[in-house]
Amino acid sequence: MATNINLTNPELLRETGVSPTRRAATRPTDERELIEAERIYRQGVITVRDLIAPAALKIEPSFLRLNGRFTRTLFVVTYPRYISVGWFAPIINYNSPLDISMYFYPVASDVILKQLKNKVGALEAQLITDSEKGAPRDPMRETALRDIEKLRDDLTQGTEKFFQFALYVTLYADSLEDLNNLTGKIEGLFGSRLVYSKRAFFQTEQGYVSTLPLGLDQLQVTFNMNSSPIASSFPFVSADLSSDSGVLYGINRHNNSLILFDRFSLQNPNYTVFATAGSGKSYAIKLEVVRSMMFGTDVIVIDPEHEYKYLSDAVGGTYINVSLNSDSKINPFDLPRAISSDETTADIIRSAVITLKSMFRLMLGNLTHEEDSIIDRALLETYAKKDITPDADLQNVEPPVMADFEEVLSGMTGAESLVERLKKYTQGTFAGLFNSPTNIELNNQLVVFSVR
Repeated sequence: MATNINLTNPELLRETGVSPTRRAATRPTDERELIEAERIYRQGVITVRDLIAPAALKIEPSFLRLNGRFTRTLFVVTYPRYISVGWFAPIINYNSPLDISMYFYPVASDVILKQLKNKVGALEAQLITDSEKGAPRDPMRETALRDIEKLRDDLTQGTEKFFQFALYVTLYADSLEDLNNLTGKIEGLFGSRLVYSKRAFFQTEQGYVSTLPLGLDQLQVTFNMNSSPIASSFPFVSADLSSDSGVLYGINRHNNSLILFDRFSLQNPNYTVFATAGSGKSYAIKLEVVRSMMFGTDVIVIDPEHEYKYLSDAVGGTYINVSLNSDSKINPFDLPRAISSDETTADIIRSAVITLKSMFRLMLGNLTHEEDSIIDRALLETYAKKDITPDADLQNVEPPVMADFEEVLSGMTGAESLVERLKKYTQGTFAGLFNSPTNIELNNQLVVFSVR
């Protein structure tokens, strides 16, 4: 039999052998004990910081050892007077892991204009003094004066902004020897652009943190620069255009890598080729057609110059010569293929009627609402004449031709004008082009329409 004991009653506690003082001591009523208990609990909880933190970190004066790898940070000290666009591309495209950070600190234009005004005054005074003394002209001072005056004009007009610009590069290597070799090569690339860089001695940790995606500039090594030369440092370059699968388009002339990608995997696969005459546009397109067919791509070509005939014959494609005396015939009343397994026979017929109505708007000119309704009804009756109804089996049916549509249309009230306009496609000049059953294979991987 269970017994409920009130542990807050001292008499009952004595009967049960529990001391009231000891019972009170077991309650964490002290706030410090609660804080200590929470701290002990949180020591056993895994946080995001624990997951991303390195297993080991050793800070040396000239490098930092991180998880067995060696890292070193370089910072740019000064730049030349002229710097070309894309000068930073060889470093960005370098075949080695690099972390690059750029920091931009805007400076108010009025502060810079005041400093530049004082600098102009000092330079002009020095030039006047040299001229009075008969000393030879100083090209460096004259060039500096012209540069400052141009910068003052641009800042005043608002076409330029002034910044303090910081550029850091962190290198990674598996050994200290590899790190030293990599550092020498990157410093050589900087030096070839007349950009002077230094290593972060006794600031390796600060340099590494400054290149992490945290936005923390702990080195604070900046260079005064306006917006135009800063823009030349932006990494708007591509290392390569290669992917795991796709068509070979050529060789990247910047780094001699292969341009290999599947443009149909992109969000917008369309593209246009522009080049001068005789530079190989047609050859490039034909080569892409053949290579795309090897990956199962269905290709349709509209050929205005009769130049894809040999390609079509070589790969077994269908070449359709669209002309009045052509042997190739296409029946516009052919039923479309079902897009999905859920599409019914009624949906297929409805899709064919909508497509034919669009074609007749082009063939017969402007249609009134009454004529549009008459054509819609006549098309359905034309298909029904060949037993093509929503209940029919489309596997064993013969599509109608333009003459069948004219026959149905001539028996309808109010269609006299439509019949007269349609006769040139059934009995006139264009009869051989549209009034015959299809005699070519359209279900082919390559279909070329010659419209020459």
